[in-house]
Amino acid sequence: MWYGCDDQDNGGAVETTMGADVYKEARQEVILGDNLRIRILDTTIDVLDMKETVRLVEGYIKRKIPLHLIGVNADKINEANRNKRLKQIINSCGVINADGASVVMASRFLKKPLPERIAGIDLMQNLVALSAEKGYRLYLLGAKQDIVEKTEQVLRVRYPGCRIVGVHNGYFQKKDWPAISKELKERAPDLIFVGITSPLKEYLVEYLQDDGNDGVFMGVGGSFDVLSGQIPRAPMWMRRMNLEWLFRVMQEPRRLFKRYFVGNIVFVNAVVKERFQHLDQIHADRAG
Repeated sequence: MWYGCDDQDNGGAVETTMGADVYKEARQEVILGDNLRIRILDTTIDVLDMKETVRLVEGYIKRKIPLHLIGVNADKINEANRNKRLKQIINSCGVINADGASVVMASRFLKKPLPERIAGIDLMQNLVALSAEKGYRLYLLGAKQDIVEKTEQVLRVRYPGCRIVGVHNGYFQKKDWPAISKELKERAPDLIFVGITSPLKEYLVEYLQDDGNDGVFMGVGGSFDVLSGQIPRAPMWMRRMNLEWLFRVMQEPRRLFKRYFVGNIVFVNAVVKERFQHLDQIHADRAG
């Protein structure tokens, strides 16, 4: 039916209890970058710009080191603060990008600034361009079958020479995970773009990695819908003004209003609280 997870077992090293569910923690990935890493609301984020991210990801590809490349925005950080399993997966990833203007602004407010927002759809296209140039193998996983196939067609035209070795829709159940893993092993892609819902996406990637798939997995949200032409992307002037989120809300107000407006209020309140807690700790240290 749909991309899903109906129980808690994603592979890893340590069993953890969360309420009534038991799951295995994700292993800490190899960290190739020597860049600074910061923490916002207990979520780790790499201090990287777009070019540095692409260069770092290529290092994983060249050395055949597994990587779960993940981007976080305010909504995902909010969800991670409610979902211990998701937070543990995020913080175990080798590369964690800020994919949200609110996260970048929060970093500056907290006096540990990030250089820029790394939009997932832009990073994906930069990695496709790199792959077309270097011959890296790509796999598209997610969305409806016609949309993922259209995305493949668009990428082949836009990036001549890109090697897309397979596509698979995102409508499957957990019992189908072994078959998907088997296909990935047979196709041996260097980069797997995963366009399914979070946190199911993170659980699936952890399973696939634990099952021996050693490519670079990147969650791309709704990028397949945009690249295929199914839905439009915000105009450039809105992106430059950090208003891409508002454009998305205008497209799907019923689904996204709570996520962005209510979610952003929750995020901002938490960030302000963290800032004042830090200031209180500084005053306490000085007094001591």
